[in-house]
Amino acid sequence: MIEAVFFDFDGVLTTDKYGSDTTNRYLGEATGLGFAKVDQTLERHNEALLLGRVSHADIWPEVCRELGREIDYRLLDAAFRSTPMNAGVLNLARQLHGRYRLGIITDNKRDRMDCLRALHGLDALFDPVVVSAAVGLAKTDGAIFDHALQLAGLRPAQCLFIDNSRRNLAVAATLGMATIFRDDEHNDAQALRGALERRLGISLASQSRRL
Repeated sequence: MIEAVFFDFDGVLTTDKYGSDTTNRYLGEATGLGFAKVDQTLERHNEALLLGRVSHADIWPEVCRELGREIDYRLLDAAFRSTPMNAGVLNLARQLHGRYRLGIITDNKRDRMDCLRALHGLDALFDPVVVSAAVGLAKTDGAIFDHALQLAGLRPAQCLFIDNSRRNLAVAATLGMATIFRDDEHNDAQALRGALERRLGISLASQSRRL
């Protein structure tokens, strides 16, 4: 019996496939430097940020030097807040809440997730929220899923994981978790609702729509 449903964040609970794209697009537009230049500069630091080896505050002086522009650090918070949340999938999560334990497992920057958790009240809906930068583990490693399971106090067979990456789903499935692939290209919340109903053996109100 499934007792908990874990969601990936970007590409599942948001409509952008990658959180870096959201952040760097905003910074590129706000500074006039363009997405490509900002993205190329920050990409060098991406793995270290995702694993919590450094923070944006640590690298910001270097990023500004590489971009040739002194950029107000507060602009980064605005970039985080520009993240487009996926109303259809969040609605499904609200329908599941109270019937199942809900959680998030995400490869993400710690400061970004702290911002969005507070902005959207995610902790009221999802517990645990496991962020790669906070635990020093990525979803390519089964250890992050083990950590989430320990926090939830559940066995793999009691948990379902939803992600838009088949590679990440394969890691979770190897541990014994049930999985659902979320097609972020089509962003069809009705299709996800149907997949959840079939896997969980329940009925959910047909309020979600394709966005």
